[in-house]
Order: sequence, then C-alpha cells, then structure tokens
Amino acid sequence: MHRTAHRPSTCHNRALRRRPDKIVGIMALCFSAVYFLSDVIESVQGGFSSAQLWLTLIAEAAVPIFVVGLALAHRPAWGRVGLISAAAYAYVYVFFTGTVIYALANDTPDYETLSDDLGLLMLVHGVIMVVAGLGFGWAVIRARKLPAWTAVALMTGVALVAATQGMSDGIQLGAAGVRALGFAGMGAALVRFRSNHA
Repeated sequence: MHRTAHRPSTCHNRALRRRPDKIVGIMALCFSAVYFLSDVIESVQGGFSSAQLWLTLIAEAAVPIFVVGLALAHRPAWGRVGLISAAAYAYVYVFFTGTVIYALANDTPDYETLSDDLGLLMLVHGVIMVVAGLGFGWAVIRARKLPAWTAVALMTGVALVAATQGMSDGIQLGAAGVRALGFAGMGAALVRFRSNHA
C-alpha cells in the first residue's frame, strides 16, 4: 500500500523533470530552422533588411537558452568541458544578439559592413564560437545520449562558418546550414527521447 500510494507522485515528478527537456529540444529544432531561414533570406536579398534582422534577432536570442538547456539535460554525463563550452557558446550568442541590435539601430546594410564596424570584437567572438562549438560537440559524443552525427555536424559547421568567411554567399550559406543541422538534430533527438520515455 505504501509503495502504491507514492507511485503516481513519482511518475508525476519524472514527467515534470522531462517537460523542460522537451521544451529545450523543441526550441533547438525550431530556432535553428528560423536562424537558417534568416541566413537564406540574407543571401537571397544580398544583405540585411529590417524584417530579416528581426528574424535573426529572435533566433539568436534563443540560442543561449537552448544551448544551456541541452547541456543541463545531460548532467552529469556532460562533464566540465561540456558545461564550460556551453556557457562560452551561450555568451558568444548574447554578444551576437547585441550585434543584430547594433545593425538595426544603425541601418547596417550587410554583414561585411557590420564586421568592419565591430572589427576585432567580431574576430575574437568568432574564435570563441569555434572553440566552444568544438567542445560542445565533444561533450555530446562523450555523453552518448544524442546521436553522434549531430555533434559531428555542429563541430564541422562551426569550423566551416569560420573558414568560409569572405567566400561566396552560397558557400557561407552551406556552412551555416551544416551548423544549424547539428543543433536541429540534437533538438529533434531530445524531443523524441523524452517522448519515448514519458
């Protein structure tokens, strides 16, 4: 009788713990898609526009939330390097969100002009993004709770985004797509995992 009386409460508590993880997964999936869509629009129109920048702002503002959420969903298997990488990646996207606000406030026409305006700040935060992205991907592989291909896509994507700066729009768009695929895949996998274990 004692065990039976507590079983519903235990199940309810587990469901409450899983619900935030599922929300994180949905965020990673949806906002990665929105982010890539903003990149596509930017590429097609050959620069920034107010509508496209607002779309980018919404997507980039969500990145720190779902990145930290993905890390917290996998404690303690995530490890110290993973947590530091998640925190660093989140910080970088707080900065990048600020650059979008800067572009909106100053009617910046394109990414090249934004990079020229912010100079070294963009370079430093780009380096942090690559290092943090590699560490984040390594943590995903180490934790073995999400598909390894999502980590490989993220790690490849952040490296390609950095390596293709200054190349044609199509090449840069492809690099951004690989990175977006990594996070979107992690989100979809987390949603599926939580749904199957609800």
